[in-house]
Amino acid sequence: MTFISLTYALFLVSVLGIFWSVQQQWLRMWALLVASIVFYASLQPQYIPLLLAAAWITFRIGQVIGSPPDWRLEDWQFAQQDWNRQRLKLLWFGIVLNVLLLFGFKYVPFVLSSVGSLLGVTALQAGAEWTGQNLIAPLGLSFFSFECIAYLVDVYRGAPAAQQFLKFSAYKLFFPKLISGPITRYQLFATQTQNQRFPTIDRISEGLWLIACGAVKKGLLADNLGVLVDLSFQNLQRAGSGDLWLAAIAYGFQIYLDFSGYVDMARGSAILLGFNLPQNFDFPYFSTSIADFWRRWHMTLGDWLRNYLYFPLGGSRQGLARTCLNLMLVMLIAGIWHGAAWGFIVWGVLHGLGLVLHRLTDVLSDRSEPLKRFWQGGLGIILAWVLTQTMVFVTWIFFRLPDLKDSGLVIQRLWGHPADAQFAQKVYLETFGLEPVQIAFLLGILIALMGIAYTFNRVLKLQINWYIKLLLVPACLFAVWLLAPEGSLPYIYFDF
Repeated sequence: MTFISLTYALFLVSVLGIFWSVQQQWLRMWALLVASIVFYASLQPQYIPLLLAAAWITFRIGQVIGSPPDWRLEDWQFAQQDWNRQRLKLLWFGIVLNVLLLFGFKYVPFVLSSVGSLLGVTALQAGAEWTGQNLIAPLGLSFFSFECIAYLVDVYRGAPAAQQFLKFSAYKLFFPKLISGPITRYQLFATQTQNQRFPTIDRISEGLWLIACGAVKKGLLADNLGVLVDLSFQNLQRAGSGDLWLAAIAYGFQIYLDFSGYVDMARGSAILLGFNLPQNFDFPYFSTSIADFWRRWHMTLGDWLRNYLYFPLGGSRQGLARTCLNLMLVMLIAGIWHGAAWGFIVWGVLHGLGLVLHRLTDVLSDRSEPLKRFWQGGLGIILAWVLTQTMVFVTWIFFRLPDLKDSGLVIQRLWGHPADAQFAQKVYLETFGLEPVQIAFLLGILIALMGIAYTFNRVLKLQINWYIKLLLVPACLFAVWLLAPEGSLPYIYFDF
């Protein structure tokens, strides 16, 4: 069951009917939990016991961390010190447990293969191959583990711990966000469960509008772009430099539309259930620095990385050199989190270098008034945008082709490499009936439409009225049904 399917539509309508037909909060939590289990069981039923067990262990650790010390003891000061030490040990135990769960499923084959290749041990390589073929990671495990770690850290910092496993498990397995986020904090979910009311007509229209927009982004745009990307990167030996640039740009838009489309549908589904999930994208391709890009792209992951990695490492409080090191470490971990392959590591390192260069540029600009005025002027803003987006789209190549042999070949052939005579015929004309120039023109239209949306949303602060949204929802869904390619592509972030 995926978001863009008739099965999910019937499932969501059924869940809404049951959820709003009961008044007691505990019955609604049961309805959410059972619905989430059914949703996940349609994809990977074998891992439901594992997720419930991991949620229960995290819940129990959080309860103990959040329990107060015994102030009745005579040596209460020593008791408090001992209590703080015990809490810290439990926190680290919970973090290590979640990291090991993630490592065991996602990274064992990669580590065995890498070590086996480095040392020339064929047994390790054979073990990596067998493990990779037989050990399939649970969908959404990365998001699940990061949420557990965030919850334990929040409780350690003073946030109230969950006291009901029913509510905590309903939060952990909440089906709209379970597979690909957005990463949500427990306290936000728990607060919204209090005094829930049936959504008003404008909220219903907003939820349906987000679902329709997400379907258009995914089914109508991302999946059609995905066909081009797949054909281009599956025929690297025949592709020319222009074809590779076109494919890289198309993939940049595909991954954005695919992931933001998922989040839109997740947020829309949650709104219909009376919940607000955090926004995850804010026009990232209009950012003028890598730092700004990470404030706009996958915003909940960026927030997690800042609050639970960057700040604990010292942030920018311990000098420029330490700041640069912290930025590199955080982005290296971000790359590893996305996947067990060297391409993801290179992607993370390159983004780390981009953040370091941005930080150094900021320091130099603060010391040089002419340089500062240049970057704040029109020409400087345009140059900053071009450099930022060039870096972002080129590094997507390592994300799409995590095997360094393939991504390295693409990088080598981005300039001055002619295409095979049959490439354009097979990829462009037979599949789409279009010339490369026409496809590039369509991508230009897509960029222009995003620019219009950005202008209305961010510059003019205009929003579509709720009744217009309701009228447009059927048209959007019909367009997806009519124009989406046959056999929809899986969500890209399902792999992470």
